[in-house]
Amino acid sequence: MRLSGNASAHARFMRRAIELGRISGLVKKTGGPFGAVVVKNGRIVGEGSNRVLSTRDPSAHGEIVAIREACRRLRTHDLSGCILYTSAECCGMCYSASFWARIRRIYYAATHADALRYGDFDDTPLEKQLRRRSIHRQPRCVPLLRNEAVLVWKKFHNLPDRAWY
Repeated sequence: MRLSGNASAHARFMRRAIELGRISGLVKKTGGPFGAVVVKNGRIVGEGSNRVLSTRDPSAHGEIVAIREACRRLRTHDLSGCILYTSAECCGMCYSASFWARIRRIYYAATHADALRYGDFDDTPLEKQLRRRSIHRQPRCVPLLRNEAVLVWKKFHNLPDRAWY
């Protein structure tokens, strides 16, 4: 794939993501060797490294940490116009967070196969669960009190000044 824009800037941002992963996985041992940066208009607005072990938070992946920091610094949930550089291909959670944050492009270094081969990080079980119907997933997804929840959603839908995402 051809890189759009300045190739040396892309390489610089990716090297920073890889370095953050190196520090988290090999030096500080806060989690796996995953790092990420969010860039807007040629400057880093968010950095993150894997902190799953140090924070005891399974959602503290490098990409999530970087997205949270970028949102905080930019004071918005909308990262339109931003680019994510990550030391490895996003898992389903990190890709979803990027999607909902409206990040326009993701550059990654290592592949899912590399993460499995060299780190025993396997996203296959999650991907299999997501393809199943919700009632057959593990953990089991069980519908409960839908009508009560829908009443709240209807009221939200009709608010003239509701929050827009």
